[in-house]
Amino acid sequence: MKFIVGSSDLLKHLQSVSGALNNNSPLPILENFLFEINKNKLKISASDLETTMTTEMEITSKDEGVVAIPARILLDTLKTFSDIPLNFTINDKNFQIEISSDTGKYKLSGLDGNEFPRIPAIEQATKIEIPAETLLEAVNKTIFATGNDELRPVMSGVYFQMGKDHTNFVATDAHRLVRYRRTDIRAAKQASFIVPRKPLTLLKNALGTMNSKVTIEFNDANAFFSFGNFHLICRLIDGKYPNYEAVIPVDNPNKLTIDRDLFLNAIRRISIFSNKTTHQVKLRIAGSELTLSAEDVDFNNEASEKLTCDYNGSDMEIAFNARFLSDMLSNLGTTMVNMELSMPNRAGILTPDTAESDADENVLMLVMPVMLS
Repeated sequence: MKFIVGSSDLLKHLQSVSGALNNNSPLPILENFLFEINKNKLKISASDLETTMTTEMEITSKDEGVVAIPARILLDTLKTFSDIPLNFTINDKNFQIEISSDTGKYKLSGLDGNEFPRIPAIEQATKIEIPAETLLEAVNKTIFATGNDELRPVMSGVYFQMGKDHTNFVATDAHRLVRYRRTDIRAAKQASFIVPRKPLTLLKNALGTMNSKVTIEFNDANAFFSFGNFHLICRLIDGKYPNYEAVIPVDNPNKLTIDRDLFLNAIRRISIFSNKTTHQVKLRIAGSELTLSAEDVDFNNEASEKLTCDYNGSDMEIAFNARFLSDMLSNLGTTMVNMELSMPNRAGILTPDTAESDADENVLMLVMPVMLS
Protein backbone atom coordinates (compact mmCIF):
# COMPACT_ATOMS: atom_id res chain seq x y z
CA MET A 1 0.00 0.00 0.00
CA LYS A 2 1.52 3.32 -1.11
CA PHE A 3 0.65 7.00 -1.16
CA ILE A 4 2.32 10.37 -1.68
CA VAL A 5 1.52 13.42 0.46
CA GLY A 6 2.95 16.87 1.19
CA SER A 7 4.72 16.95 4.56
CA SER A 8 3.32 20.32 5.70
CA ASP A 9 -0.24 19.47 4.68
CA LEU A 10 -0.07 16.14 6.49
CA LEU A 11 1.41 17.74 9.62
CA LYS A 12 -1.35 20.37 9.69
CA HIS A 13 -4.08 17.72 9.53
CA LEU A 14 -2.39 15.52 12.14
CA GLN A 15 -2.02 18.42 14.55
CA SER A 16 -5.68 19.34 14.11
CA VAL A 17 -6.78 15.97 15.55
CA SER A 18 -3.83 15.15 17.84
CA GLY A 19 -5.57 16.73 20.85
CA ALA A 20 -7.82 13.67 21.03
CA LEU A 21 -4.83 11.44 21.81
CA ASN A 22 -4.20 10.23 25.35
CA ASN A 23 -0.64 9.19 26.21
CA ASN A 24 -1.82 7.15 29.20
CA SER A 25 -4.40 5.16 27.30
CA PRO A 26 -5.14 1.60 28.50
CA LEU A 27 -5.15 0.56 24.82
CA PRO A 28 -1.70 0.93 23.20
CA ILE A 29 -3.27 1.30 19.75
CA LEU A 30 -4.82 4.61 20.86
CA GLU A 31 -1.30 6.10 20.91
CA ASN A 32 -1.51 5.86 17.11
CA PHE A 33 -3.21 7.74 14.31
CA LEU A 34 -5.56 5.64 12.23
CA PHE A 35 -4.89 6.12 8.50
CA GLU A 36 -7.67 4.98 6.16
CA ILE A 37 -6.53 5.20 2.53
CA ASN A 38 -9.19 5.15 -0.17
CA LYS A 39 -7.36 5.89 -3.41
CA ASN A 40 -6.87 9.69 -3.48
CA LYS A 41 -8.47 10.27 -0.07
CA LEU A 42 -6.85 9.89 3.33
CA LYS A 43 -8.98 9.86 6.49
CA ILE A 44 -7.04 10.40 9.73
CA SER A 45 -8.52 9.58 13.15
CA ALA A 46 -7.33 10.04 16.73
CA SER A 47 -9.22 8.78 19.78
CA ASP A 48 -9.13 8.25 23.54
CA LEU A 49 -12.33 6.11 23.45
CA GLU A 50 -14.40 8.98 24.94
CA THR A 51 -13.63 11.43 22.12
CA THR A 52 -12.73 10.71 18.50
CA MET A 53 -11.72 13.33 15.95
CA THR A 54 -11.28 12.73 12.23
CA THR A 55 -10.16 14.80 9.28
CA GLU A 56 -9.85 14.11 5.56
CA MET A 57 -7.30 15.25 2.98
CA GLU A 58 -6.23 14.68 -0.60
CA ILE A 59 -3.30 12.36 -1.39
CA THR A 60 -1.89 10.64 -4.45
CA SER A 61 -2.59 6.91 -4.36
CA LYS A 62 -4.20 4.04 -6.23
CA ASP A 63 -4.47 1.80 -3.16
CA GLU A 64 -6.92 1.15 -0.37
CA GLY A 65 -6.28 0.01 3.19
CA VAL A 66 -5.93 0.89 6.86
CA VAL A 67 -2.95 1.18 9.19
CA ALA A 68 -2.26 2.60 12.67
CA ILE A 69 0.88 4.76 12.77
CA PRO A 70 2.62 5.78 16.04
CA ALA A 71 1.57 9.38 16.66
CA ARG A 72 4.53 10.84 18.53
CA ILE A 73 7.31 9.67 16.23
CA LEU A 74 5.32 10.65 13.13
CA LEU A 75 4.59 14.16 14.45
CA ASP A 76 8.18 14.70 15.59
CA THR A 77 9.52 13.58 12.21
CA LEU A 78 7.16 15.74 10.16
CA LYS A 79 8.01 18.84 12.20
CA THR A 80 11.63 18.66 10.99
CA PHE A 81 10.80 18.76 7.27
CA SER A 82 10.33 21.77 5.08
CA ASP A 83 7.35 21.46 2.73
CA ILE A 84 8.35 18.45 0.61
CA PRO A 85 6.54 15.43 -0.90
CA LEU A 86 6.81 12.23 1.12
CA ASN A 87 6.30 8.67 -0.11
CA PHE A 88 4.65 6.27 2.34
CA THR A 89 4.99 2.52 1.74
CA ILE A 90 3.11 0.19 4.13
CA ASN A 91 3.66 -3.57 4.27
CA ASP A 92 0.16 -5.07 4.33
CA LYS A 93 1.34 -8.15 6.25
CA ASN A 94 3.47 -6.82 9.13
CA PHE A 95 2.45 -3.12 8.90
CA GLN A 96 6.04 -1.93 8.67
CA ILE A 97 6.03 1.67 7.41
CA GLU A 98 8.71 3.28 5.26
CA ILE A 99 8.69 7.04 4.69
CA SER A 100 11.01 8.24 1.96
CA SER A 101 12.00 11.70 0.76
CA ASP A 102 14.55 12.84 -1.82
CA THR A 103 17.29 12.68 0.79
CA GLY A 104 16.42 9.88 3.21
CA LYS A 105 14.41 6.88 4.35
CA TYR A 106 12.73 6.40 7.72
CA LYS A 107 11.24 3.12 8.98
CA LEU A 108 8.85 2.56 11.84
CA SER A 109 6.47 -0.16 12.99
CA GLY A 110 2.72 0.32 12.66
CA LEU A 111 -0.24 -1.76 13.80
CA ASP A 112 -3.21 -3.35 12.10
CA GLY A 113 -5.71 -0.51 11.62
CA ASN A 114 -8.61 -2.97 11.89
CA GLU A 115 -7.86 -3.25 15.63
CA PHE A 116 -8.55 0.45 16.14
CA PRO A 117 -11.81 1.01 18.08
CA ARG A 118 -14.74 1.64 15.75
CA ILE A 119 -16.43 5.01 15.82
CA PRO A 120 -19.95 4.56 17.26
CA ALA A 121 -22.82 5.19 14.88
CA ILE A 122 -25.34 7.87 15.77
CA GLU A 123 -28.74 6.21 15.92
CA GLN A 124 -32.10 7.89 16.55
CA ALA A 125 -30.33 11.24 16.54
CA THR A 126 -31.70 14.76 16.81
CA LYS A 127 -30.08 17.16 14.34
CA ILE A 128 -29.44 20.92 14.45
CA GLU A 129 -27.21 23.33 12.53
CA ILE A 130 -25.32 26.22 14.13
CA PRO A 131 -22.99 28.72 12.39
CA ALA A 132 -19.38 27.92 13.31
CA GLU A 133 -18.76 31.48 14.52
CA THR A 134 -21.77 31.32 16.87
CA LEU A 135 -20.80 27.93 18.30
CA LEU A 136 -17.22 29.12 18.84
CA GLU A 137 -18.49 32.18 20.72
CA ALA A 138 -20.75 29.97 22.86
CA VAL A 139 -17.85 27.68 23.78
CA ASN A 140 -15.48 30.58 24.50
CA LYS A 141 -18.06 32.29 26.71
CA THR A 142 -18.76 29.20 28.84
CA ILE A 143 -15.92 26.67 28.91
CA PHE A 144 -13.82 28.60 31.44
CA ALA A 145 -16.59 28.27 34.05
CA THR A 146 -16.84 24.45 33.93
CA GLY A 147 -15.96 22.57 37.11
CA ASN A 148 -13.45 19.80 37.79
CA ASP A 149 -15.04 18.13 40.80
CA GLU A 150 -15.06 14.35 40.18
CA LEU A 151 -18.00 13.99 42.58
CA ARG A 152 -20.14 16.25 40.38
CA PRO A 153 -19.32 15.17 36.82
CA VAL A 154 -22.35 16.96 35.30
CA MET A 155 -20.64 20.26 36.14
CA SER A 156 -17.48 19.32 34.24
CA GLY A 157 -19.07 20.08 30.87
CA VAL A 158 -21.20 22.66 29.08
CA TYR A 159 -24.96 22.18 29.14
CA PHE A 160 -26.62 22.59 25.72
CA GLN A 161 -30.29 23.42 26.34
CA MET A 162 -32.25 23.75 23.12
CA GLY A 163 -35.79 25.08 22.86
CA LYS A 164 -38.30 26.45 20.39
CA ASP A 165 -37.56 30.09 21.29
CA HIS A 166 -33.84 30.05 22.06
CA THR A 167 -30.84 27.89 22.94
CA ASN A 168 -28.88 28.19 26.20
CA PHE A 169 -25.27 27.19 26.73
CA VAL A 170 -24.57 26.93 30.48
CA ALA A 171 -21.49 26.23 32.59
CA THR A 172 -20.99 26.33 36.35
CA ASP A 173 -18.57 25.11 39.01
CA ALA A 174 -20.88 26.13 41.91
CA HIS A 175 -18.80 29.28 42.55
CA ARG A 176 -19.62 30.97 39.24
CA LEU A 177 -22.12 30.43 36.46
CA VAL A 178 -22.36 31.52 32.83
CA ARG A 179 -25.53 31.40 30.76
CA TYR A 180 -25.01 32.23 27.09
CA ARG A 181 -28.35 32.50 25.25
CA ARG A 182 -28.94 32.69 21.47
CA THR A 183 -32.38 33.65 20.25
CA ASP A 184 -31.39 32.90 16.63
CA ILE A 185 -30.81 29.19 17.36
CA ARG A 186 -34.03 27.25 17.74
CA ALA A 187 -34.87 23.57 17.79
CA ALA A 188 -38.05 21.91 16.55
CA LYS A 189 -38.49 20.38 20.00
CA GLN A 190 -36.89 20.82 23.39
CA ALA A 191 -33.70 18.84 23.92
CA SER A 192 -30.62 19.01 26.13
CA PHE A 193 -27.25 17.31 26.64
CA ILE A 194 -23.93 17.90 28.46
CA VAL A 195 -20.68 17.97 26.44
CA PRO A 196 -17.41 17.31 28.34
CA ARG A 197 -14.67 19.93 28.46
CA LYS A 198 -12.05 18.04 26.39
CA PRO A 199 -14.08 17.69 23.16
CA LEU A 200 -15.19 21.30 23.50
CA THR A 201 -11.54 22.39 23.72
CA LEU A 202 -10.80 20.40 20.55
CA LEU A 203 -13.86 21.90 18.91
CA LYS A 204 -12.79 25.42 19.90
CA ASN A 205 -9.33 24.94 18.36
CA ALA A 206 -10.74 23.56 15.09
CA LEU A 207 -13.56 26.10 14.75
CA GLY A 208 -11.14 29.01 14.79
CA THR A 209 -10.46 28.56 11.06
CA MET A 210 -14.05 27.80 10.00
CA ASN A 211 -16.86 30.06 8.80
CA SER A 212 -19.26 27.35 7.66
CA LYS A 213 -22.15 25.74 9.55
CA VAL A 214 -21.65 23.02 12.15
CA THR A 215 -24.05 20.11 12.03
CA ILE A 216 -24.72 18.65 15.48
CA GLU A 217 -26.36 15.24 15.81
CA PHE A 218 -26.99 13.81 19.26
CA ASN A 219 -28.79 11.06 21.12
CA ASP A 220 -28.74 9.94 24.76
CA ALA A 221 -25.16 8.69 24.59
CA ASN A 222 -23.13 10.63 22.00
CA ALA A 223 -22.87 13.90 20.10
CA PHE A 224 -21.45 14.20 16.59
CA PHE A 225 -20.09 17.53 15.34
CA SER A 226 -19.44 17.83 11.60
CA PHE A 227 -17.91 20.85 9.83
CA GLY A 228 -15.69 21.28 6.80
CA ASN A 229 -13.51 18.16 6.55
CA PHE A 230 -13.58 17.59 10.32
CA HIS A 231 -15.75 15.26 12.36
CA LEU A 232 -15.78 15.01 16.14
CA ILE A 233 -17.74 12.47 18.12
CA CYS A 234 -17.84 12.39 21.90
CA ARG A 235 -19.54 10.54 24.68
CA LEU A 236 -21.95 12.80 26.56
CA ILE A 237 -21.95 13.23 30.33
CA ASP A 238 -24.74 11.16 31.83
CA GLY A 239 -26.79 12.88 34.51
CA LYS A 240 -29.25 15.67 35.23
CA TYR A 241 -27.90 19.21 35.10
CA PRO A 242 -28.69 21.29 38.22
CA ASN A 243 -31.54 23.80 38.14
CA TYR A 244 -29.27 26.75 37.43
CA GLU A 245 -32.12 29.24 36.97
CA ALA A 246 -33.01 28.87 40.66
CA VAL A 247 -29.67 30.37 41.80
CA ILE A 248 -29.86 33.49 39.60
CA PRO A 249 -31.09 36.32 41.87
CA VAL A 250 -33.96 38.26 40.32
CA ASP A 251 -34.17 41.34 42.56
CA ASN A 252 -30.88 43.25 42.35
CA PRO A 253 -31.51 46.91 43.24
CA ASN A 254 -27.85 48.01 43.19
CA LYS A 255 -26.63 48.55 39.65
CA LEU A 256 -23.11 49.55 38.61
CA THR A 257 -21.79 50.37 35.13
CA ILE A 258 -18.04 50.66 34.55
CA ASP A 259 -15.38 50.57 31.85
CA ARG A 260 -14.45 46.90 31.42
CA ASP A 261 -10.73 47.37 30.72
CA LEU A 262 -10.22 49.75 33.64
CA PHE A 263 -12.06 47.38 35.99
CA LEU A 264 -10.23 44.28 34.72
CA ASN A 265 -6.74 45.80 34.89
CA ALA A 266 -7.37 47.20 38.36
CA ILE A 267 -8.50 43.78 39.62
CA ARG A 268 -5.40 42.15 38.12
CA ARG A 269 -3.13 44.67 39.86
CA ILE A 270 -4.89 44.56 43.21
CA SER A 271 -5.08 40.74 43.23
CA ILE A 272 -1.28 40.52 43.22
CA PHE A 273 -1.44 41.73 46.83
CA SER A 274 -4.32 39.45 47.88
CA ASN A 275 -4.24 36.32 50.00
CA LYS A 276 -2.93 33.49 47.82
CA THR A 277 -5.55 31.07 49.14
CA THR A 278 -8.74 33.12 48.91
CA HIS A 279 -7.67 35.65 46.19
CA GLN A 280 -10.11 37.98 47.94
CA VAL A 281 -10.66 41.47 46.51
CA LYS A 282 -13.04 43.85 48.28
CA LEU A 283 -15.32 46.21 46.39
CA ARG A 284 -16.53 49.25 48.32
CA ILE A 285 -19.08 51.31 46.38
CA ALA A 286 -20.16 54.76 47.48
CA GLY A 287 -21.76 57.25 45.12
CA SER A 288 -19.83 57.23 41.85
CA GLU A 289 -16.65 55.84 43.41
CA LEU A 290 -15.57 52.20 43.44
CA THR A 291 -12.69 51.32 45.76
CA LEU A 292 -10.89 48.02 45.20
CA SER A 293 -8.68 46.65 47.95
CA ALA A 294 -6.84 43.49 48.92
CA GLU A 295 -4.42 42.41 51.62
CA ASP A 296 -2.32 39.44 52.62
CA VAL A 297 -1.73 39.69 56.39
CA ASP A 298 0.75 36.79 56.35
CA PHE A 299 3.19 38.80 54.21
CA ASN A 300 2.04 42.30 55.20
CA ASN A 301 1.00 43.07 51.60
CA GLU A 302 -1.89 45.37 50.76
CA ALA A 303 -3.16 47.53 47.90
CA SER A 304 -6.13 49.73 47.06
CA GLU A 305 -7.29 51.62 44.01
CA LYS A 306 -10.19 53.97 43.23
CA LEU A 307 -12.22 53.96 40.02
CA THR A 308 -15.04 56.14 38.75
CA CYS A 309 -18.28 54.34 37.93
CA ASP A 310 -21.96 54.96 37.31
CA TYR A 311 -23.82 53.54 40.31
CA ASN A 312 -27.46 53.49 41.37
CA GLY A 313 -28.07 51.92 44.73
CA SER A 314 -27.13 51.84 48.40
CA ASP A 315 -23.51 52.14 49.54
CA MET A 316 -22.14 48.64 50.06
CA GLU A 317 -19.07 46.50 50.52
CA ILE A 318 -18.73 43.04 48.97
CA ALA A 319 -15.82 40.69 48.28
CA PHE A 320 -15.15 38.32 45.38
CA ASN A 321 -12.50 35.88 44.24
CA ALA A 322 -10.32 38.01 41.93
CA ARG A 323 -9.60 35.10 39.58
CA PHE A 324 -13.29 34.52 38.96
CA LEU A 325 -13.94 38.21 38.31
CA SER A 326 -10.93 38.41 35.94
CA ASP A 327 -12.09 35.36 33.95
CA MET A 328 -15.55 36.79 33.53
CA LEU A 329 -14.47 40.29 32.58
CA SER A 330 -11.99 38.83 30.07
CA ASN A 331 -14.85 37.03 28.35
CA LEU A 332 -17.22 40.00 28.22
CA GLY A 333 -16.16 41.73 25.03
CA THR A 334 -17.93 45.08 25.39
CA THR A 335 -16.33 48.40 26.36
CA MET A 336 -18.71 48.89 29.31
CA VAL A 337 -20.04 46.20 31.66
CA ASN A 338 -22.88 46.13 34.16
CA MET A 339 -22.78 44.63 37.63
CA GLU A 340 -25.96 43.96 39.59
CA LEU A 341 -25.81 43.42 43.36
CA SER A 342 -28.27 42.93 46.19
CA MET A 343 -26.48 42.08 49.45
CA PRO A 344 -22.87 41.21 50.45
CA ASN A 345 -23.81 37.54 50.92
CA ARG A 346 -25.68 37.11 47.61
CA ALA A 347 -24.35 36.50 44.12
CA GLY A 348 -23.33 39.34 41.85
CA ILE A 349 -24.35 39.38 38.18
CA LEU A 350 -22.15 40.64 35.35
CA THR A 351 -23.60 41.45 31.93
CA PRO A 352 -22.23 43.22 28.84
CA ASP A 353 -23.47 46.65 27.86
CA THR A 354 -26.60 45.99 25.81
CA ALA A 355 -25.91 48.88 23.42
CA GLU A 356 -22.79 47.06 22.15
CA SER A 357 -24.18 43.49 22.22
CA ASP A 358 -25.51 41.38 19.38
CA ALA A 359 -29.31 41.54 19.34
CA ASP A 360 -29.50 37.72 19.15
CA GLU A 361 -27.13 37.25 22.08
CA ASN A 362 -27.78 37.38 25.81
CA VAL A 363 -24.89 36.84 28.24
CA LEU A 364 -25.28 36.49 32.00
CA MET A 365 -22.37 35.71 34.32
CA LEU A 366 -22.92 35.04 38.01
CA VAL A 367 -20.23 35.00 40.70
CA MET A 368 -20.66 34.05 44.34
CA PRO A 369 -19.15 36.40 46.94
CA VAL A 370 -16.54 35.37 49.49
CA MET A 371 -16.89 36.13 53.16
CA LEU A 372 -15.57 39.58 54.07
CA SER A 373 -12.42 39.41 56.14
